[in-house]
Amino acid sequence: MLEKLLESYKPLIAIPVIITLLSVIFLASNGLNEGIDLKGGSLAVLNLEQPISQSDLELLIQNGLNVSEVSVLSVVNNKATVQIDSDADVVKLEEIIGETATISSYTSVGPVLSKESLNQVYWAIGFAFLFMAITVFIIFRDFVPSVAIILAALADILIALGGMSLFGIPLSLASVGGILMLIGFSVDTDILLTTRLLKRKEGSITERAIEAMKTGLTMSTTAIAAMAALYLVTILFIPQAVVLSNIAAVLIIGLLADIIATWLMNLGILRWYLEARK
Repeated sequence: MLEKLLESYKPLIAIPVIITLLSVIFLASNGLNEGIDLKGGSLAVLNLEQPISQSDLELLIQNGLNVSEVSVLSVVNNKATVQIDSDADVVKLEEIIGETATISSYTSVGPVLSKESLNQVYWAIGFAFLFMAITVFIIFRDFVPSVAIILAALADILIALGGMSLFGIPLSLASVGGILMLIGFSVDTDILLTTRLLKRKEGSITERAIEAMKTGLTMSTTAIAAMAALYLVTILFIPQAVVLSNIAAVLIIGLLADIIATWLMNLGILRWYLEARK
């Protein structure tokens, strides 16, 4: 079954291409929410003294501060995480919530620091892609396989960003760390595939592809399971650990994207290239 599917590989290349294009369109139209570390603002973790819904708590704080830029990110196990885009006074926030909740922790980021952080994000992602491309070209010294790896990594990141926009995962220093890890993981699986197909000579192209796929999918599913466990633990038991849940969510989306980008697009391009070279 798998061998027959791999033999008709050319139509499969269109699947990740279409998903990537849809992600770019959605990203361009909907944009990305920025975390407070990139756009400035305040983040407070509240201990709820009385039961209150997420929407009611958000409305209470908005009316009390007389601002609309308030988001209650989560309400789990008597813990609430509140993001305020404006730099509101912590004393005033404590007066507003009154007997409903108490402030457990509070952080505030100014506009100067947030702008500097955003510039560092752009440089980090740009340099990561640059050095990744240089490394790939040095290893293979072959234009088509090298470009296929870069395209697969790019598709992986674009789909991950589209997923962040779709599910409302904010772009923050934490999620950027997840994106940088995705670049490394994507290149790892793509190099595994390219090495098996180009460097090894035993067996047919399909047999070598299946062997690489078994190894690569085992790596991916193990990583997805680990990140899913981390996400569930942080959401259910440690809701204040927003950094960990954001990293886990970004990695889950990116790892799923890596499966289709590597084993449909990159594998299809490599097979097409090898058959044409023969």
